[in-house]
Amino acid sequence: MDQPSPIKVAWNILRVLRTNSRPNPIGAGAVDHSPLSPVLEALGEGGLPAAAERGKDISTYLEMMAGVEPDTLTRNEALAYWLNLYNAGAVGLAIETFRTGTTSVLRVPGGFSRPLVMVGGEELSLDAIEHAKVRRFRDPRIHGALVCGSLSCPTLRTTPYGGSGLDRQLDDQMRSFFADGGATAGQNDSVSLSRVLLWFGSDFVRPHRMPTFIPTSRKRILQAVRRWLPSHLREYERVEFQDYDWGLGCAVR
Repeated sequence: MDQPSPIKVAWNILRVLRTNSRPNPIGAGAVDHSPLSPVLEALGEGGLPAAAERGKDISTYLEMMAGVEPDTLTRNEALAYWLNLYNAGAVGLAIETFRTGTTSVLRVPGGFSRPLVMVGGEELSLDAIEHAKVRRFRDPRIHGALVCGSLSCPTLRTTPYGGSGLDRQLDDQMRSFFADGGATAGQNDSVSLSRVLLWFGSDFVRPHRMPTFIPTSRKRILQAVRRWLPSHLREYERVEFQDYDWGLGCAVR
């Protein structure tokens, strides 16, 4: 089964944090993300085969976003910008994986670490956007919003993220992620959480330190995410973590 190397992942995260600037949105601007909508609609209607027919739309969207200066946006608009930019790139990676007949995005050489787009003079990969940009907004709900083109990752929305409704969208994403399989009843009176919470649980416990690498306990992770869990799972006090399926998959709800 395809699994990323923990050492390589940690090294890539540290590298992008050292080499990419911290977001500093201090403006009042906004961005129109509607050009991404046709891709999401195609993905929702016909899966990756239909989305593959809109590959040029992703390239066009990335080119448009490369011309934006995200620090001139409001904070919520900037976070929405980086979320949409990442997800567009991740869908593009999933389409590439599909077209080449590969079974996992992990089998595309450098899929997450190779350059994706130039923004503000920085050449950014998917890893750089996720860890050096998105996680630095210190909102752990982003882990329910970012996709990776794999079966176990969260599901995309039918519309792009937007600054004006971002808080509602992110809460909705967390609830949907858990309701759609990210949280299930486990063995021995436990709740079984997505492995995303094992990898990034400290972000939920210590959001003011994001991105953080300080280990935390399963109990504290459960306490931090309990409010988004389906009601029938909130009574549990024990936690186990699910396996993560990196098989190719990208869906819209």
